Amino acid sequence: MLLKLTVKGEIMADESTAFTLVLPVLPLDGEVVLPGMVVPLDLSDAEVRAAVEAAQAAARSESGKPKVLLVPRIDGTYARTGVLGTVEQVGRLADGDPGALIRGRDRVRIGAGTTGPGAALWVEGAQVEETLPDPLPGQVTELVKEYKALASTWLKKRGAWQVVDRVQAIDGVSALADNSGYSPFLTAEQKIQLLETTDPVARLKLATQQLRDHLAEQDVAETIAKDVQEGVDKQQREFLLRRQLEAVRKELRQLNGDGDDAAEESDDYRARVESADLPEKVREAALKEVDKLERASDQSPEGSWIRTWLDTVLELPWNERTEDAYDIQGAKEILDAEHAGLDDVKERITEYLAVRKRRGERGLGVIGGRRGGAVLALVGPPGVGKTSLGESVAHAMGRKFVRVALGGVRDEAEIRGHRRTYVGALPGRVVRAIKEAGSMNPVVLLDEIDKVGSDFRGDPAAALLEVLDPAQNHTFRDHYLEVELDLSDVVFLATANVLEAIPEALADRMEIVRLDGYTEDEKVVIARDHLLPRQLERAGLTGEEVVLDEGALRKLAGEYTREAGVRTLERTVARLLRKVAAQHELGERELPFTVREEDLRGLVGRPHHVPESAQDPAERRTAVPGVATGLAVTGAGGDVLFVEASLADPETGGAGLTLTGQLGDVMKESAQIALSFLRGHGAELELPVADLKDRGVHIHFPAGAVPKDGPSAGITMTTALASLLSGRLVRTDVAMTGEVSLTGRVLPIGGVKQKLLAAHRAGVTTVIIPKRNEADLDDVPAEVLEKLDVHAVTDVRQVLELALAPAGATAPEVPVAA
Repeated sequence: MLLKLTVKGEIMADESTAFTLVLPVLPLDGEVVLPGMVVPLDLSDAEVRAAVEAAQAAARSESGKPKVLLVPRIDGTYARTGVLGTVEQVGRLADGDPGALIRGRDRVRIGAGTTGPGAALWVEGAQVEETLPDPLPGQVTELVKEYKALASTWLKKRGAWQVVDRVQAIDGVSALADNSGYSPFLTAEQKIQLLETTDPVARLKLATQQLRDHLAEQDVAETIAKDVQEGVDKQQREFLLRRQLEAVRKELRQLNGDGDDAAEESDDYRARVESADLPEKVREAALKEVDKLERASDQSPEGSWIRTWLDTVLELPWNERTEDAYDIQGAKEILDAEHAGLDDVKERITEYLAVRKRRGERGLGVIGGRRGGAVLALVGPPGVGKTSLGESVAHAMGRKFVRVALGGVRDEAEIRGHRRTYVGALPGRVVRAIKEAGSMNPVVLLDEIDKVGSDFRGDPAAALLEVLDPAQNHTFRDHYLEVELDLSDVVFLATANVLEAIPEALADRMEIVRLDGYTEDEKVVIARDHLLPRQLERAGLTGEEVVLDEGALRKLAGEYTREAGVRTLERTVARLLRKVAAQHELGERELPFTVREEDLRGLVGRPHHVPESAQDPAERRTAVPGVATGLAVTGAGGDVLFVEASLADPETGGAGLTLTGQLGDVMKESAQIALSFLRGHGAELELPVADLKDRGVHIHFPAGAVPKDGPSAGITMTTALASLLSGRLVRTDVAMTGEVSLTGRVLPIGGVKQKLLAAHRAGVTTVIIPKRNEADLDDVPAEVLEKLDVHAVTDVRQVLELALAPAGATAPEVPVAA
């Protein structure tokens, strides 16, 4: 039968190759037989049986054993090299099927198809000759040793000790390389590569490399298997020990008379979830976690995370709410009793309670899924009672109170919680506050919200946007809980010292209530009704043993402290009482004792803040021309600011403007505007502006270590320069604030209330403000306005008329402010 073979690759032999063999083809699907191998073949396959029968038929006419050509066939494609095989025996295989035992002899290069007897395919072939030098080179000898060592190692690992001796007994390089055909780890492609490599040394190198690679892979696999087995053994031991521990605990409980009900109840999360009063979506999420917990093994760390999450969810007061106290008058009385002043905050809380009451009466408690919470920001200097006010608000409303300190918080996860994938994950501070309060409508004080920082871990202020937005916080999602939490019924009170430090988007979501500080009268009331009783108790004294009369309290508030709040005042009172207690214990003073104004110096030292009006006229700062009194706003409230101006000697200094006192760019520009205005209008104001051409001007703001900025010192610098040029003094009892323009207009500024309170504390009796700030006077306490002569001006010329004393006059004598 004529054969047309599809041979892989090109025939490597040239035209002179002599094809001396004609053999029937025995195809091997997915198998490769190398020379020297003896393999049994199943004659049930038609092609195998046809090849063997054809070989037997041909052998009858020739002497010798039947010969076949063993050719590997992969995906229907034959290899270009085959193996001459002899049929050693025909009989039955172990399973009883007919079979033949065939031995591989030599490599044969396949030629063209030809004809032959039987149904087999016949081809021409040329036997491949192999030659090696004798003796073998040293490199080949070392290669033989290496292969035998690797083969022995592999065989010993498999326990084939009897084969090791046979491999060691093989001497020929070609036979040794072909012996790797028995290796079960080689693929058909790798064996074909060995078959088609006709050079014995190259073939042995290839077989050695294949064996070396397999041993390396086997070492890695054994290492992995060993590690896995060790882990499995550890888990099995741990499981066994835990079961033994459970059995011991059970025996101990029974021995002590404790039943299993408590333990089962604590572990039965499904029953706890189903019996808890949870919102529907929260219940669904909790039951999913319970399902995961039931599937998780006791040794899985996920089980611990799920238990912690379920405990957190079950401890939250999902449907717990306190009833608001709708006694509006009673709430107002509570606020008045616990805090003096702060009328704006008290009015806002009163309004909130009134609206809540009316909504409840009309069935409008929930509108669009949102309840009637509130978000207020209390902005003011330190010590004015912002933090303590939060607790008073909760008391007045009949709600729980929780304080959340935000000062220095830099991690966004502190607000929104950590993802549960992290070890030690916790819910955010807002969720923890709700959990601590035990109700869904507490008063939550977000203390020091302006001190929130940001870094690579995120911006907590951005995370607060959802918390404090009334349009969003009814569906707040904490990263840890991952279920919706309704915060729309919470009253959020945020406190801050500096409004500008709060991001604009966050400030826009809060209702800003300013606490600008206390008047002296309010401080006296606070000290008498709140600070003194508290410090008497801490000092171990009673109100009958030590009494501070009103004059002493007023002097402590006015001359020993100068602040917007009352913290320093409380510390001074505490110091005074400690001094009295120590003197009594030393036998130096008898109790009861009434502290009067004249006793303060011996107890707490000299006053630190004597008003300018109470000093000797010659010692006042404004006793020389070129010094004016301004008003400013700082982080600690309003304050008095002095501006000093001087002219350089024409012989020692050049023309120009020098500014000192750590001023910002805006204040520097205001000084340049003031100087330019005076230069342009000097003749009109009858000022010797010719001196400004050749002489330098120096403006200084004392307290040089404190940064200063803003336009509100414009008219103060203009007045100081005008005083310097005219030689007229600035009145000691006058303080001023306002921005100045190049045309002399006085423009509005901010912080009027804080500035007027500072002027009142400093003993100033006359204040000049811009005309367009007259509306801000409504915010100033009436008792302060009664003691101040406030002038609202539109032009700097009016300022100079009010502030400058007549030419040749000395500083006027003014009474000390009461």
